Amino acid sequence: MAGLAPVAAEALSRVLAGTPAERVLDRTLRDHRQLLAPQRQALKEAVFNVGLWRRRLGYLLGRNDAPAPLLLYALLHGLAGVPQAEAASLAGVDAPPELTPGEPPLLALRASLPDWLADHFAQEWVSEAEDFCAHLNVPGPITLRVNPLRTSREALAQRLRTEGLETRPGTWSPLALQLEGPRPNLYGLPSLQEGLFEVQDEGSQLLGLLVEAQPGETVLDLCAGAGGKTLQLGAAMENKGRLLAYDPDPERLDRLLRRCARAGLSNVSVLRAPPSGMAVDRVLVDAPCSELGSLRRGPDLRFLKSPSVLEEFVPLQRQLLAQAADLVRPGGRLVYATCTVNRAENQDLVAGFLRQQPDFRLLPPGAGWLRPECIQDGFLFCAPHRHGTDAFFAAVLERSS
Repeated sequence: MAGLAPVAAEALSRVLAGTPAERVLDRTLRDHRQLLAPQRQALKEAVFNVGLWRRRLGYLLGRNDAPAPLLLYALLHGLAGVPQAEAASLAGVDAPPELTPGEPPLLALRASLPDWLADHFAQEWVSEAEDFCAHLNVPGPITLRVNPLRTSREALAQRLRTEGLETRPGTWSPLALQLEGPRPNLYGLPSLQEGLFEVQDEGSQLLGLLVEAQPGETVLDLCAGAGGKTLQLGAAMENKGRLLAYDPDPERLDRLLRRCARAGLSNVSVLRAPPSGMAVDRVLVDAPCSELGSLRRGPDLRFLKSPSVLEEFVPLQRQLLAQAADLVRPGGRLVYATCTVNRAENQDLVAGFLRQQPDFRLLPPGAGWLRPECIQDGFLFCAPHRHGTDAFFAAVLERSS
């Protein structure tokens, strides 16, 4: 951090004001191209860790309105153990204060969360709340999903070794490889450019597997986004049958088509208008949600949300489930999924759907292949402190014949 205090203070002030940390860091590094690699890494650590730990750092300082240099000083001295004088010099603080000793008394302060979010997780997780919140402060692993149309998991591991990367098999998904060692530039690898794998959290892979898409069927990905799960469904179908993908964002669908070409998929059709009048075999609704299950993927995501996020997606989710139900043929399957921890968007929403749609029933998820540790109350439920994945929820629903 030597000599970086003014640059770090400017960047951190922007993060604390609400600009996403990733965007601030990218802009700052572009504006200071002369920085050496160790300086760039130190700046990244400062921006991300102060952005993440700001509430606990405020507790250590005894104030909620501490400016960026003081927060950086508290990070270096209070959390990283750098001696006081050195931490003050690195942070650009002339008169360093003494820090509050001991463990913070509240979960929100210990885990550096907004009060409303800590209270929500305490209600959702009860005795597991402390463990869950602690895992939100640890970066998630980089997980790859092998493309079975191109290679096998074992062959991909061998190929990646020749490219300088060590991996180990995932625990929950038969398609998963987890990277070991430092974070590489995956997007420069020939193996990615050849479509041998995609970057995808292991819990997310389980959502695609729950659809159990079969060759020759007609399958719909109703909230396709940029198409990570669409690619997974197409590989499961062995490029046979019809795979339909819809998303209201046309740019995402354009990216999906490019990714399909790289992955060797030719049975994907993108829909430019909301689907209607269909009777498909399987529908995946990976619904827009509050995204509380993936907070560890960004150091400041928790501070960019408000309590209203707990309810704002529920009407859209109800609408998507009802729309999907109309598209499933008798005897067909509907998988509803989110990446959040919120009963209103998960269990309660599915219960309401089943009351409104008596011709659907809840099926045991992943019968015969999904490990029981991933099942809770008849739903798929995984989380960072239990499974090492982001938090995901899914319900498998079947329409009566």
